[in-house]
Amino acid sequence: MNCLLDGTIPPSSGLSSSSALVCCAGLVTLRANGKTLSKMELAEICTKSERYIGTEGGGMDQSISFLAEEGTAKLIEFSPLRATDVRLPSGAAFVIANSCVEMNKAATSHYNIRVMECRLATKLLSKSKGLDWKTMLRLHDVQTKLGVSLEEMLTIVEEVLHPEPYSTEEICKCLGISLEELRSQILSQNTQDVSTFKLYQRAKHVYSEAARVLEFKKICNKAPANAVQLLGELMNQSYISCREMYECSCPELDRLVDICLQFGAIGSRLTGAGWGGCTVSMVPTDKLNTFIKNVRKAYYQTDVQRLALENNSLFATKPGRGALVFVEA
Repeated sequence: MNCLLDGTIPPSSGLSSSSALVCCAGLVTLRANGKTLSKMELAEICTKSERYIGTEGGGMDQSISFLAEEGTAKLIEFSPLRATDVRLPSGAAFVIANSCVEMNKAATSHYNIRVMECRLATKLLSKSKGLDWKTMLRLHDVQTKLGVSLEEMLTIVEEVLHPEPYSTEEICKCLGISLEELRSQILSQNTQDVSTFKLYQRAKHVYSEAARVLEFKKICNKAPANAVQLLGELMNQSYISCREMYECSCPELDRLVDICLQFGAIGSRLTGAGWGGCTVSMVPTDKLNTFIKNVRKAYYQTDVQRLALENNSLFATKPGRGALVFVEA
């Protein structure tokens, strides 16, 4: 099988370029071998495939790559995988702005450390509630097993976990396991030497972010007159939590978000894994051209490196179709 690859997504920019490549490879391989799978099956296979490079990623990127439809956002949910249409309000556009700071998830441990912190928080919360903590991997699993709301889970986090970082020794003591068991049974390969983990902050971010996602969908469904303002506020809350509780921002992203809000964005936040990559901002359509002009001047034209990448770095976008195979008629 001989393939020629081309693309316009800036690499390591938080716009799912690696997942797009994996999904494209999966789709092309199926086509070349005359096989078919459902979009759901293909998304799940591509999610598992991407973990072979050592990144403990979820399935959001691969799922939307296949399940996206023109003109509608999607609420992606798992276990089982499903996608629900979310109609975005009129009167606002989403603008992508690249910080021009590259973050390679596969070559660094930042991303996997966050995954392990969430996994460890899952296990401590599970044990505190008498659940089978050894089989629990995700914070969502704890909520499902307990049958409680996200708001109730946030209260449980406050009761069970402390804001101070946990040492590996304290984690082992809480779970009743040895350091060797912790490393061999729970931690990933590139987090073996991490000595402290912030469990309270990560769990609080995940549960509050999940609540914001559901609130975003609820606002879109009800479509009140001030929907755009309400959605923008949720985006801003999300960014503050990413920056302060999940700690996946960087100085350039902070600066870019500030610039976007200064020049008319109603909401602005990082997108992708973080530590670089892009922001996504909600901008009133009647201010779009002025917004792009001002952000270009304030962020890109003040730096030689950013100026060189400017053409692919700042653009308005809207929901489009998922992965397709084009064949000659």
